[in-house]
This record gives sequence, structure tokens and C-alpha cells, in this order.
Amino acid sequence: MSADADVGVVGAGIVGLSTAYALTELGASVTVYERGVPGNGQSGGESRIFRHAHDDRRLVELACEARRGWREWEERFGRELLTRDGVVALGQAGMRRLEAMRRAGVRARQIDASEVAERLPLLAPWEGSAVLDEDGGVIRARASIEALSGALRERIVFDEVLSVRATAGGTVEVRTGGLSSAHGRVVVCAGRGTAALARGAGLPLPLRHAAHLRLTYAVRGDPPPRLACLLDASGAFGEAGGYGDPLAGNDAYAVGIDDTPVHDDGSLLDAGALAAIAGRTTDYVSRALPGVHPEPIEARHCWVTELPWHPDAFAAWQVAGLLIFAGNRLFKHAPAIGRALARAAVGDGLEPSLHPEAKLGAE
Repeated sequence: MSADADVGVVGAGIVGLSTAYALTELGASVTVYERGVPGNGQSGGESRIFRHAHDDRRLVELACEARRGWREWEERFGRELLTRDGVVALGQAGMRRLEAMRRAGVRARQIDASEVAERLPLLAPWEGSAVLDEDGGVIRARASIEALSGALRERIVFDEVLSVRATAGGTVEVRTGGLSSAHGRVVVCAGRGTAALARGAGLPLPLRHAAHLRLTYAVRGDPPPRLACLLDASGAFGEAGGYGDPLAGNDAYAVGIDDTPVHDDGSLLDAGALAAIAGRTTDYVSRALPGVHPEPIEARHCWVTELPWHPDAFAAWQVAGLLIFAGNRLFKHAPAIGRALARAAVGDGLEPSLHPEAKLGAE
């Protein structure tokens, strides 16, 4: 492996790995920089929800492109990465997004109480509006990270990146704890570390940082053979929103409801906030999901990096040979994002929708 490869990728979360993998498909040499365990930051955990429901039709279309990418990866790596059990959305948000999904060719429709109970038997009795995204499901997050990092193993440098900068000679310098390298292009997608690296390169980003908690609960009785993900925007169970997804085997269900803001240095504004969210999550589960035991068996804490125009937003900034990517809720779109960033890194231009002024997510 050459440390001075054509392209450097900073961060081995799902976006960094997807970008690096796409670069190899394009024939570019690539070095990935990761200070810890690949996929153990914002991409950490066993699962993520794959959904097509978004307020911006461009994200709906990108999700369709990403779904095709997930299926291609499944064939290539020989393992299930995206289940086919669907996503049930409660409340008016699902109804509002239904037409955009249909126009994009997604198999989505309104469902009645009996089908809600069939698709999501863990849920309390439900008589309100509900939408089923049949083409949605659970991303096997850990399996996806393992597959991609395994394919890129010889290209990963395990070290902390201290700085990135465009040089007068037209290259981009990457300095780590034990290395100084030059690349033609560098893609930065380092989660919470992206803002500091961007600022060091002269580009302050408008990112909000927060800490998020999701708790996992054991399913009561025998695991159901089919179990959909949950998107709850109804407010009917005492929280403004919540989500849930089954782990492999359907014997446990992961649930999240909220995050808490942090200072610029990463410390919590309220030291007790995550404990409070844990209590609220279990209270929510007791009301909304009687099909699980209301005592968490696992906790997952992770960082959130959110752009100001929408919680689903993401964008890329270009500074000479630097391409800096940031945003939130990225896992589902990763195959499509990675290919777009890879194309930009080899000189094919950045997709117009990924420029910050396009405000992807807000339409």
C-alpha cells in the first residue's frame, strides 16, 4: 500500500468506506485513515433503518439509488446487508411523504390497523394513520462495515489525522501521528472530527453536534418471523418522535427517541441528559411497545453531526483538492454517497445536489 495514493479518505465509517470502495471500482489508488476501529463512531452499532420517506424528493430518489447499491453489495459480498421486512410509519409525516415515495417507484401505501399489527406485532394497538414502506428494512450495520473494511484492509492506515491542507504544489497534505502524506485529492468524512479538520483547513462548517442514545430491548416470547422497523411521529405515546428496528433474529428491538446537545469541545451541556433520555426511552417503550421487556439489555451512544437546514441534510464542500463531507443519518444513503464522492474525487465533478447551496434535505 502506498501512503501517497491518488486519493486519501479520512474516516472509516460507512461513508468513508463506501467512498474508498467506490474509488477502487474506478481504478484509483486510495489510502483510508482511521484512528480507531472502523465503523465504531457515528456508524457504530448493529443496525440502522433503511427508509425512503423524506421531506425532500431528491433524498427519496437517492434512497432508491442507494437501495440498488445495497443489493449489489449483497451479491458481491455474499451476505444479507438490507432486510426486506419494511418500515411502518405512524402519524401524518408518513402520509405527507407517501406521494413522493410513490412517484419515485417505491412500493409504499397506507395500511390499516390489522396490517400494522401483522407487520409490527410488538406495537400497542393502533388505529391512527400508518404508512408501509415495503422496500424499506433494516441495514445490518456491523456486517456492512465488516464487509467493506475487509475488502479495503490493506489500504487502511490506523492513525489519528491531525491536519489536512491544500498545498501550493496542488496536492493535499495529510498529517497523522506518525506520517505525513501527499495525495492528489483528499475526502474528509470523519464524523464529529470533520468540523475540526475543516476549520484547520480554513473552512468553518455550520454543524450542530449532539450525543444520541439508543437502547435495545428483548422481545417477549418467540421472535416473530417478520418484523418491520418503526418510525413514530404520531406523538401518541408521550414523545414527539421515536424509531425502532429489529436486530438479527428478531429477538431484540433497538429504540431511540432523542439526543442532547454538546459544547464545541464535545462535553455535554447537561451531564445527566443521557441518563434522562434513557429513562424516557424506557417509559416510551412501556407505552408503545408492550411486545418487548421494558428493561434495556444494551445501550449504544453515538455522536450526531447535523446541518442547520434539516435533520436529514448532508453536503460536501470543496477547497482546492479537499472534499469535505458532513451531515446526519447517512447510513441508508451510503452506497450512493460513496459513489458520488468518489466520482468527484477523480475529477468528474460533484453532484449539484451535494453542494451546500442546494440544501439537500430541505426541499
